Amino acid sequence: MAIVSSAAAGLEAASKATILQLRDPAATVRRLESEAQALVGSSPVPVVVDSRCDVALASGAAGINLPERDISVAAARALLGDKLVGRSVHTLEAALEAEHDGADFVIFGPVWSTPTHGGSEPAGVAALSRVARALHIPVLAVGGVTTQRIAECLEAGAAGYAAIRLFQ
Repeated sequence: MAIVSSAAAGLEAASKATILQLRDPAATVRRLESEAQALVGSSPVPVVVDSRCDVALASGAAGINLPERDISVAAARALLGDKLVGRSVHTLEAALEAEHDGADFVIFGPVWSTPTHGGSEPAGVAALSRVARALHIPVLAVGGVTTQRIAECLEAGAAGYAAIRLFQ
């Protein structure tokens, strides 16, 4: 999953990713919706929107990824129906809760230290492995993922990975 902040960045990353997540916390809702519409309309891979169910619906996105502090998976599911609902998590307990509440996937991390989550203590590969082996839904590793670390994520049981810098 390539995490991108614009339609242009998403289209650049689409050839190297199986799914795109549009995430720009600094954008106005109107700008985010405009970028989402442009990206959904031209992306060869599915697009999920970070945090905004309204934008996901308005743009025709494949779904949403919810930060851990966001609305519940159940509330998002009620709004989005059969669309994808993912949850970013930092602990095994939060991952299990997301699965129990109906998430289609979780993004777990940060696995390694990363400037994107400055101040967050890296969870490590062992924690990723515990989460991946405990869940029955796909777990994507995030945080400090590099081309050299992809194999380690997959060996730990992750279904894949999510990254910002890797796709830039």
